Order: sequence, then structure tokens, then C-alpha cells
Amino acid sequence: MFWLGIIILFIYLIVGLEVAIGSRKIRFLRDIDPSSENLRPSVSIIVAARNEERNIRAALQSLLSLDYHHLQLILVNDRSEDATGDILDEMKIGDPRLEILHLRDLPMGWLGKNHALWQGSLKATGDLLLFTDADVVMEPDTLARAVSYFQAEKLDHLAATPEVKMPSLFLNMFGVTFGFFFGIFTRPWKAPDPRSDCHIGIGAFNLVKAESYLQSGGHKTIALRPDDDLKLGKILKQNGCHQQLIYGAGLISVEWYASIRELVLGLEKNVFAGTDYRLWFALSGVTFNMIAILWPFFALFFTSGGTLWLYALIVLAIGLIAADGARFHGFSPWFALGFPLTTVLFTFIIVRSVTCNLVKGGITWRGTFYPLAELRKNRV
Repeated sequence: MFWLGIIILFIYLIVGLEVAIGSRKIRFLRDIDPSSENLRPSVSIIVAARNEERNIRAALQSLLSLDYHHLQLILVNDRSEDATGDILDEMKIGDPRLEILHLRDLPMGWLGKNHALWQGSLKATGDLLLFTDADVVMEPDTLARAVSYFQAEKLDHLAATPEVKMPSLFLNMFGVTFGFFFGIFTRPWKAPDPRSDCHIGIGAFNLVKAESYLQSGGHKTIALRPDDDLKLGKILKQNGCHQQLIYGAGLISVEWYASIRELVLGLEKNVFAGTDYRLWFALSGVTFNMIAILWPFFALFFTSGGTLWLYALIVLAIGLIAADGARFHGFSPWFALGFPLTTVLFTFIIVRSVTCNLVKGGITWRGTFYPLAELRKNRV
């Protein structure tokens, strides 16, 4: 157990150093000065909404309040069965800037959200396209700051992380844990490097040149990807696009999930997809969580002497890495205290996602079933 601890500690020293240095290469959107209005390119904001009556009004009002004049707002109602469509029509009466597209059917070979965003993009006239979700709230100067940075860095694609706001302490603790795993998995600080395969995309905020989007094939290329935001970043980079991530805490916010049940069901659809449906990859993740994350916490109760102190050092390293990452996303560093419990939940979600996909033969997302055989065909 001692030598296992040495190996685990060495891993965290390497990982912790890369994460700490890499995270600090990424800027905060709130630190960017907005460009002069006459230098701003036109932007088309495209939102797909399905059964979003709980959040759509606040999200849409924030978009209407953006301090950006060269703006087109396209809201796509993707076969909603609640009051989403009525809310959109009502808000359009009060503001003619809104363009509402109601979709009634879903063609074969498409996920609903991806099809909705693609249809919205076909109506877009802006030089830049901003894809965002129907529950995302932005401060008025968000887009002006993002476009200013986009132009200054000569980007083709800019993704921004939102500040996640959830109603319970445990959910917020999970947010820190998810950010920890997402950062290690994607290594977004390497996305700008053309020599690296690392790429990035964030569903809450993907700003991309319209020309680059169309040249990459857009959402038509990733029609059956549940992890469409990240894969959009991948196809853009494969097409030679210069992309970066920026922290949107303080300017961009999203509720994400309102309960543990919503969280588990919501991540069911894309955790296995994130491994490209590779069982060995998913099982490797579970094994890593069990050995490198959970075992050190258990070892505090089953070891003694120098071995105990070694594992105590590992637990401290895990906590410091998680707490350091929390501040980049608007979380309290103290939320890292829940790391072992939330890692148990995340491990359960991985196992559940794989099991549900294999047993059911696919996923059910927003009321529509998608066969696993079809999903696997859309590899990018």
C-alpha cells in the first residue's frame, strides 16, 4: 500500500502542476474591455429550447438586454410539450427583434437539440454565431466583452464557462468535482495549440465565425452527438480553427440541475458518449476513481505510521487541486470538502450511463429514444 501511495502521489504532483499552470493561462471574461461599438461584427444568437418553461423567460430577457446593437436573436422551439412555445410567442409580441422557429418533427439521423441548432444556423445572417442554451443568463456586457476578446486574439471559436448556480450544497459540491474531472479530461489550456489534439466547447457559450462553422459542417457533422458542445469544438479545430476558452464567472450563469435526480438523468446521456462509447475507456475512468481518488480517503482509516501520513498528504493534494479549480468557476473553495462523496456519485453516474446505454440499447433524451447503434456511427 505504501508504494501504491507513492505512485498516486506522483500522479497528483504531475496533474496538479499542469492543472494549476494551465488554468492560469485562461483569462476571465470580466477582465476584458468591450470594443468600440462601430468595430463590432454582427452576431446571430441561436438558442434551442425544448420544455424550458422554468427558465426560458429569464434567459431570453437577458439576451434581449445585451448591450450589442448588431444582433440577431433566433429561438428554436424544438417540439416542446409545455408552455415554452407560448412564452416565446408572447415575448416576440413585446420585442420584434426575436425570430421564433417552431419545429414540429425530428428527422431521422438527428438529435433534437442538434437539429434545432442547425435549423437556427440556416436562418442566421451574422458574421459570428453564438450558440447558447435556453437556461443561460448573461449580463448586458457579456457579448461585447467576448467579441472584443475574440477579435483581439484573432479567434475562430471562443468557448466560455458559465457560473453554475444550484439550489443545494451537495449539488454545488458536485459542480466542483465535475469541473475537476472535465478539466483533466479536456485540458482546455491546450486547445489553442495546433499541435495538440485537445479541443474545447461549452454548451452555454460557443461563439464561432459563421464561415468556419459552415466549412466544418456545423451541427450536421455532429447530428447524433449528445456531447455536441465539445464535439463542435473538435470539428472546428480539425478544420484548422484557432480556439480558446475563457472563464465566464460573474457574467454568464446557469442553473444546470435543480436536484440530484435531474443531475443523474441529465448526465446519463453524455457520459458514455464522452468516451466515444468505448467500454474500456469508461471502465478505466471508474478504476481511476476507485484507486486514485477514493482509496486514499479510505486508507486514512486502514493504515498507520508513515503510510498513513503518505495518504494524508495525497488527500491534502486532492483537496488543494479541487479547491484551486473551484475559484475559476465561481464556486467556494470550501465546496472541495465534499470531493470524496461527490466522486462516489460521479462514479455511479459513469456506471449507470454505460449500463443504461448497453441494457436499453440507447438513450432517451428529452422524450426521444436514440438507438446506441446509430449514436456510435457518428464518431468525430
